Amino acid sequence: MSDREDRPPTDHAHPTASPAGHAGSEADAPDSQERQAAMFTHLSGLAGFLIPFGNVIAPLIIWQIKKDQMPFVDDQGKEAVNFQITVTIAVLICLVLTVILIGLLLLPLVAIGALVLTIIAAVRANEGARYRYPLTLRLIR
Repeated sequence: MSDREDRPPTDHAHPTASPAGHAGSEADAPDSQERQAAMFTHLSGLAGFLIPFGNVIAPLIIWQIKKDQMPFVDDQGKEAVNFQITVTIAVLICLVLTVILIGLLLLPLVAIGALVLTIIAAVRANEGARYRYPLTLRLIR
C-alpha cells in the first residue's frame, strides 16, 4: 500500500484549497451553515433566468449580508458574483450578435453553460470546497 492511497483526494478546482477532512485544516473547514449559505449564493444566480439581472443582484445581496460573518461565503460570494457578471457580459454580446444571427446559436450555449456550472459550484460549495468557475473575469477580489 503506497503513501498516496492513504491521502484524501485533493481539490482540483482550487489548487491552494485543502479538502475539508484533511488533517490540520479543521479550523479552516466551513461549518454546515456556511456551506449551505455558500450553496444558496451560487444557486441564487439562477434568478437571472426569471428576472433581468437577477443573476447578479441575488448573489450580490447574499454575499453582502453574509461576508463579514462567514469567510467561506465571502470567498464563494465573490466567485459567484464574478461568474454572474461574466455571464451577463456574454449574454449582452450574444444579444448584439443576434443581428448577424450567430448570437441565436451562442445564447443557448451560454445559458446551458451557466446553468451547469452554477449547479456544479453549488454542489461543491455544499461539500465545503472552494470552487472556482472556469473562464471567469475576476473583477471583485
